[in-house]
Amino acid sequence: MRIGYGYDVHRLVEGRKLILGGVEIPYNLGLLGHSDADVLIHAVIDAILGALAAGDIGQMYPDSDQKYRNINSRKLLQDTTAFMLNRGYQISNLDSTICAQNPKLMSYLPEMREILAADLQTDPANVSVKATTEEGLGISGENKGISATAIVLLKRES
Repeated sequence: MRIGYGYDVHRLVEGRKLILGGVEIPYNLGLLGHSDADVLIHAVIDAILGALAAGDIGQMYPDSDQKYRNINSRKLLQDTTAFMLNRGYQISNLDSTICAQNPKLMSYLPEMREILAADLQTDPANVSVKATTEEGLGISGENKGISATAIVLLKRES
């Protein structure tokens, strides 16, 4: 078994869609980034790559490569899943947290969980997605950005 931890943060700006866990969320601000800036998926990718001792998202999908410009992060997660499976591992479980003061995310969490499970080729029972605020503190608490953390436990395919 192997464990990996991932973290990502992006700035909130006008004129961008807000996409978290593959779900487009109606909001007046979106996340700024080279791709669609889906912080949850980026944290999950980093956790998987960390568990495999295979670097990080910036090494695997560099923002200097134009083929990743505005890419849907689900595609990156699907590619990372194939990389993980090719190395002989699968998801044992994923625990993740989105940190955002606004918008409120509770009603979107089940759909995020289903999307992540599908892209990770695992049962939704192996995927946890939570949301929290920073009680008005920090980058997310001040509504300047949104961050996400993820921890994965990988097991050898049986």
